[in-house]
Amino acid sequence: MAGAQNPAVQQLQFFLSESTWKHERINDRRIELLLADPATAPHDQGVLVIDDSGDRKAGTATAHVGRQWLGRYGKTDNGIVTVTTLWADARLYYPLHAVPCTPAHHFPRKRNDPDFQTKPALATTLAHRAHDAGVPFRAVVADCGHGDNDEFRHRLREAGLPFVMALKPHRGTWAPTNEAHTPIDAANALTWTDAEHPGHWTAAERTFRDGHTETWWAADATLGAWGPHTPARLVIATTDPATLPDKATWYLATNSPSPTARARRTAPTRPPTSPKSCARTACVPGSSRATNTSRTNSAGPTSRYAPTPRLAATKPSSTARSPSAGTPGLAHHHRIRPQPPHHSRPRNRTGSRGGPHRPHQPQPACWPKAIRAVRAWLDPWITLQRCWRAWTNAPPPPELQALIDAVGTGHTLNLYSPV
Repeated sequence: MAGAQNPAVQQLQFFLSESTWKHERINDRRIELLLADPATAPHDQGVLVIDDSGDRKAGTATAHVGRQWLGRYGKTDNGIVTVTTLWADARLYYPLHAVPCTPAHHFPRKRNDPDFQTKPALATTLAHRAHDAGVPFRAVVADCGHGDNDEFRHRLREAGLPFVMALKPHRGTWAPTNEAHTPIDAANALTWTDAEHPGHWTAAERTFRDGHTETWWAADATLGAWGPHTPARLVIATTDPATLPDKATWYLATNSPSPTARARRTAPTRPPTSPKSCARTACVPGSSRATNTSRTNSAGPTSRYAPTPRLAATKPSSTARSPSAGTPGLAHHHRIRPQPPHHSRPRNRTGSRGGPHRPHQPQPACWPKAIRAVRAWLDPWITLQRCWRAWTNAPPPPELQALIDAVGTGHTLNLYSPV
């Protein structure tokens, strides 16, 4: 690099790398100045963009370096990944906070170390930091690398932060055979004839930086437990509802209620958001990467990243109508038929050498064996609870709740009996 050995450049490099200055204090002061200046002060119609940036780095001596996904290059390689936040509206955008993602092998207990944090955990921390710094925003937005991650959406929902995130069009989920299984299937199920008879679709004008406008179309879709009136919604935005072009169709997940949705008692109070508004939120200049670019680091509705309270494994009496398992296909069990107890006739057995068996001697109670037996019996119930809770906060359908209650009370399932 030209001028890299210049004394002034070397002095600046030494100051940045060797001095004891606190970069957090400098960044906090920078944000204070941005908030105080009317030209750059944020408002509640802007968005908070979550992203991560990866750079290649050879060797192992540098802090935070390791083999991990580098989105800039589209592959896993040796490098450093940084999770970032920025605030943006239609006029300007500027960075807020950044924190490096330290790979698990840097910690003594790897992923089980209490100091280890995943990228969704770091992103949630940065969203809280922006909120605590007094930065208002309408929603947290991210591309499908974060939007497909159930853990990240769950953390934001638990924190009461609204979000609009992109999903991959072929991100699969569990659903009955005759229903949609991917976002693109849900989009194809929407009604559309033409612009004069749009069916489920609503027109939205999108204005670009050069001043020209385009007419996009947005609509609420139904996918599994997601729907227009559920805590988690699927919104489709496209330029052509008839063909759904790959480069001009967005599949968005949001927890903002629709204008027609009834207020939920347990949900945080947030202003309603129409599909048209969701599309506009996702297309602000700073969030232009919130598209359907192919990325990994996604987790399915029942992935191991989905948090599961330990209470579900120890209290079977809590089968209340709390969110539990993303298995909509089980909703076909309309009624649970408990099986009558089977009484077998006692038989006179003879020993292998012709003599009678010794009478059965009861075994002394063994607490570890009893615990394992109870846990094995509760495994189906726990699995159902985990799956549904990872998918949505809404209560299960009555058919699925009846199935969960039956399994929790010890009724077996006859998979071959007609229903």
